[in-house]
Amino acid sequence: MILPRLFYKDQFIRRIKIMDIQSKCVQAGYEPKNGEPRVLPLYQSTTYVYDTPEQLANLFDLSEAGHIYTRISNPTVCAFEDKINALEGGVGALACSSGLAAETLAILNVCNAGDNIVSLSTVYGGTFNLFNVTLRKYGINTTFVPSSATREDLLAAIDDNTKILFCETVANPSMHIVDLEMISSVAKEKGVLLFVDNTLATPLVCKPIEFGANIVIHSTSKYIDGHACCVGGIIVDAGNFDFKGNPRYKELNVPDESYHGLVYTDCAPASFITKARVQMMRDLGCCMSPFNAYLTNMGAETLHLRMAKHGENAMACARMLANHPKVEWVKFNGLDGDENYNKARKYFREGYNSGMVVFGVKGGLEEANAFMNALEFAKIVTHIADARTSVIHPATTTHRQLSPEQLVACGISDNLIRLSVGIECSADIIRDLEQALDKVN
Repeated sequence: MILPRLFYKDQFIRRIKIMDIQSKCVQAGYEPKNGEPRVLPLYQSTTYVYDTPEQLANLFDLSEAGHIYTRISNPTVCAFEDKINALEGGVGALACSSGLAAETLAILNVCNAGDNIVSLSTVYGGTFNLFNVTLRKYGINTTFVPSSATREDLLAAIDDNTKILFCETVANPSMHIVDLEMISSVAKEKGVLLFVDNTLATPLVCKPIEFGANIVIHSTSKYIDGHACCVGGIIVDAGNFDFKGNPRYKELNVPDESYHGLVYTDCAPASFITKARVQMMRDLGCCMSPFNAYLTNMGAETLHLRMAKHGENAMACARMLANHPKVEWVKFNGLDGDENYNKARKYFREGYNSGMVVFGVKGGLEEANAFMNALEFAKIVTHIADARTSVIHPATTTHRQLSPEQLVACGISDNLIRLSVGIECSADIIRDLEQALDKVN
């Protein structure tokens, strides 16, 4: 069976596999043939022409490679999907209209009313609300466990209806780094899928599949785009989960009458991503636009350069903040003594780190606001992880809908500032932080 995303010569696929990840950022995903454009073209078309009805029928049967309709696949979008898939080391990827769309589609791909998810409580506020409010309305419940949960705690939280164990590589904004080997061992023992949101790490910093993740999700709006131009998300299927005969995932083992009787386990090892594309994306329609894929693919070409600079600048800012008299505490895993320092050394690629730093201003909410109001170079925005330095106060913005108890569970205090360190000159960033802190009482 030929999946919709496979359009490359075998020798190109082999060459991509042996490339360093830095080269994959630049060259993976698109292979121009003789006389074709060197740069990935923008295919701004909804439809594709075929000579015979038999050819189009073969595409619907997945027995022939090609594009049916841009909601399901598009040459520009597929090239971007293949780039991120190559970076993460999966068997297939599916680009979506946003990071939350990617999460929702991936969850609904295996969950029905009566099923449940086990998630770390430190997940991003939008994810927390999706799990805690919206999905519950449709009968999909979530059990939240603290970031301090032990292996035994996680095992106890999983029951016969659990379909997904969910976590973030780097939690937003608590900065907790998940123990991937421990949590993946729990998922394997219980026979459930491990979903890892790798947005704040990116595959340049950490590759969750190497530590047992089954599905990796990104908000590509962040570091992968890198320029705050395009909202998007992506799902990567590791192809390392055996759905065949697994009663917990019955829908992948029986003919899908909504897709002329296709049995998704016949598409192994890409069973999950095939179902996500031809059933869920077909029905929900939350596809990435070709234009956004074109721009995001271009951004990803410099991901390896940007992540090195983000991490370098973040380290410089964290060191300054850790020694400033008006800062109560700092969380950045690059600091010796940080609670996540050892896990970062274990799971993160040498020479790379996330550009995220969180810290507490002495004096609580009032002084945290005074600090942000005094900033000149860094801007207050509802975004993170792009080229420009920005700040936000999560307790009153991105996590505002959470109760005081839920904020504590997410690791968010009223004086927490989330600093997204950009790729500007570190001296300019630090100068701005220092002058703003000087104005705090």
